[in-house]
Amino acid sequence: MALRDELLKSIWHAFTSLDVDKSGKVSKSQLKVLSHNLCTVMKIPHDPVALEEHFKDDDEGPVSNQGYMPYLNRFILDKVTGNFDLQDFNKMCWTLSFRKNLDQSLLLISNDDAFKIWCIFNFLSEDTYPLTVVTEENEYFLQQSLSAWQLIGLVGSGHFSKGMERQTLSMGVNEVYQELIMDVLKQGYMMKKGHKRKNWTERWFMLKPNSISYYVGEDLAEKKGDILLDRNCDVEPLPDKDGKKCLFLIKSSQKTFEISVSDKKKKHEWILAIQTCVSLLRQCRPAPHREARQRRRDLRLKLRAEQEELQLRMKELQLANEAKQLELENMRKALEEAATNAAEEEQRRLQTQTELQDRYQTDLEREQMVRKEMEKQVAQKSTELEQYLQRVREMEGMYRQLEDALEDEKRARQEEEAVRKLQARRLLEEEATKRVELEEFHLRQQRAISQTEAEKRELEKERVAKESALQAAMTQLEQLEQERQGALEQYQTVMKKLEDATNNTKTWKHKVAEHEGMLRLIQPGSKGQQMITNWGPAAFSDAELTLRQKKWQEGKNQTAEAQ
Repeated sequence: MALRDELLKSIWHAFTSLDVDKSGKVSKSQLKVLSHNLCTVMKIPHDPVALEEHFKDDDEGPVSNQGYMPYLNRFILDKVTGNFDLQDFNKMCWTLSFRKNLDQSLLLISNDDAFKIWCIFNFLSEDTYPLTVVTEENEYFLQQSLSAWQLIGLVGSGHFSKGMERQTLSMGVNEVYQELIMDVLKQGYMMKKGHKRKNWTERWFMLKPNSISYYVGEDLAEKKGDILLDRNCDVEPLPDKDGKKCLFLIKSSQKTFEISVSDKKKKHEWILAIQTCVSLLRQCRPAPHREARQRRRDLRLKLRAEQEELQLRMKELQLANEAKQLELENMRKALEEAATNAAEEEQRRLQTQTELQDRYQTDLEREQMVRKEMEKQVAQKSTELEQYLQRVREMEGMYRQLEDALEDEKRARQEEEAVRKLQARRLLEEEATKRVELEEFHLRQQRAISQTEAEKRELEKERVAKESALQAAMTQLEQLEQERQGALEQYQTVMKKLEDATNNTKTWKHKVAEHEGMLRLIQPGSKGQQMITNWGPAAFSDAELTLRQKKWQEGKNQTAEAQ
């Protein structure tokens, strides 16, 4: 499936190059030529009738990419076996596409280097069309998506190579091409011992994931042979012999090869590189750069899925927040209405209290008149009069206390917004106390009036009237108390709901802030420079080589001190 995806990228370039007017359609005659070339280069039997048979229901007009894909998959890609030269296939697609998309007069690089950059682009591009290289893959060039021809134009125009010679730029492009496209993991000159004449010959070796090819020179003009690698291969160092140093042995399933390199560092690098290839073959894993590209793609897909999930979650949180805001707005309106009703109820209660106070004042004045009349009538009964006057003084004291309490209550109502609950409870307790005192006073008054039959007949009507008025006042007070208690409970309930809604909103905002803080993009690190020596690219950077030299010098000094 991976090979098909790579082939489709190059075929897409060839198909779009045939689309001259950019309409997304190509004529059948051009598709015939393209199909024939594809079958030829991929060594597939070509059936010219199959194309006409596949599009027999269509008119003679052009065919779109979507219409050509079923034929391409069924009659060409499904028959691919992999026994063809992928480089020849890429060159055929490049030949069809570069003349119509690239102005070579503006380039400072050769056509071969442009072809290599085009292959690198196809390797790094995503499996989505039109093909582009995403930011994570071209971070060494430019922080934006690029097409193949834009990338070739930027590199070929010297945009990234100011002050660099053409030969150096070509070497860099060739190195990247060899690594990414040709799967060359290591290359360089080494000495190989012959199998027949046992002579030592210098060859240019190229290490790939499943083979080691050796040539006469690094121009790759004449290939001398291959060392096939499999999971049973082995590589081991050899002691110096026959005047050759830095020897190691490669054991393959067909032959055994003795190799000599110029220094111990190269010997260690080649042994390690070959062992890595064998380990990858045993684990059925691809080349490191292909595995790294797949990991980057998987990471991008994972990040994209997490971002989409986070956006969906944020949208859900936003909808929930809007619902909560609407609920809070409704609760606020309900609270305002409840507060308005409570204010109106309080106003009515104050008015009723004022009327009740006026009624108490009238009753007090009437009681004083009755007391004066009773003093005149019972002047002769000194003992009984003294007792009655004592009761009257007690009653006057209680009425004065009631007046003071009502006056204090009136002043306290001005500060009721802050301490309304406590003041209301105290007021109820005072009213209950006053009611008990009034009941006791009426009981004492009833006992006093019952002591004299004459006073009883005269005061019976007034007592009944006062008791009726007092009962009516007590009933009204109880109703006002119940109404005020209900208003307080409703106010507490509304305040509790508002507090819960505020806490929930803070919790959601905190969670959203945590999710936003967790977001960050992970990008590939920078690729350090490599050293290029006369024998090929080195495996260590300058910093690593300095560190290894330092460790080697310390070990040498310790050995000298021990001796």
